[in-house]
Amino acid sequence: MPVKKNSIRKIGVLTSGGDGPGMNAAIRAVVRCALNHGLKVDGIMRGYAGLLKEEIVVLNHRSVSNIINKGGTILKTARSEEFETLKGKRKAVNILRKHKIDCLIVIGGDGSYKGASVLFEKFKFPVIGLPGTIDNDIYGTDETIGGHTAVNTALDAIDKIRDTAQSMERIFVIEVMGNRSGYIATEVALGAGAEEVIIPERKCNFHELVEDIKEGNKKGKVSWIIVVAEGAGKAENIAAKITKLTGLETRFVVLGHVQRGGVPTGRDRILATRLGVAAVECALEGMFGKAIGVLSDEINIIDLKKAAHKEYKHINEFRKLLRILT
Repeated sequence: MPVKKNSIRKIGVLTSGGDGPGMNAAIRAVVRCALNHGLKVDGIMRGYAGLLKEEIVVLNHRSVSNIINKGGTILKTARSEEFETLKGKRKAVNILRKHKIDCLIVIGGDGSYKGASVLFEKFKFPVIGLPGTIDNDIYGTDETIGGHTAVNTALDAIDKIRDTAQSMERIFVIEVMGNRSGYIATEVALGAGAEEVIIPERKCNFHELVEDIKEGNKKGKVSWIIVVAEGAGKAENIAAKITKLTGLETRFVVLGHVQRGGVPTGRDRILATRLGVAAVECALEGMFGKAIGVLSDEINIIDLKKAAHKEYKHINEFRKLLRILT
């Protein structure tokens, strides 16, 4: 929806869905880049839910001071059943116009993108999406804000668990986040040197896994690390089943929401900063209904509607490497 350049006077920004390390860096980049271009910026608290309640605050340079290294999101985030309805989206557009917001920048995952896409396609409201999800499953970008930090957080925990697994000669099943995506689990399994990974995208051959454990035990292998994405099964149930079928002591650990928090890595901070600046520049050019990402370390701009479809990255390649190296 091209518009005349520099017709934008005020930008709104919100974070939606699950939080992720680096979202604050993106907010900071949007605010300071916009202010540098003489624009006003409103922050919308608690995502689409806060928008419908008109929880809107003015943001300035001081509002985003000293947040680039903070996890989570200063704008908070929440899910909204009301916004999922067409009536809710129409209400959201009316509120945005009431507050004289000319363009909305949405930082979130595929669900947030889908909602933003409807605002643009159905109601012709200018929107731009930034990929904020630890699952790294957004189409049109090699990386998403928070993914790198989440993998490193999980790896740090698993490195410590491996020490115990080897010392006490046990099998550990470790559950990481990923309800419909095996990205974190696969990357973590490869980076941690795990023996197996169980993900939603592929059915686990449990019989083969058990036989591998039995055979390895006969040859003197005393410890195993199995990483499972939460959407592929519960670590507790998998551990119990392994113990029952092998007679070997198996423990489980659920890392849970610890992966969403923490200090964002330099890589996530830089990615978020680049994307935030690119989003404002895109708005100034009158390019709306777009999603901003990076491909081969270059800024990539595609239609938001297209970006809202999930993409599962590296999974087949990384599983192959895992099988070779175990």
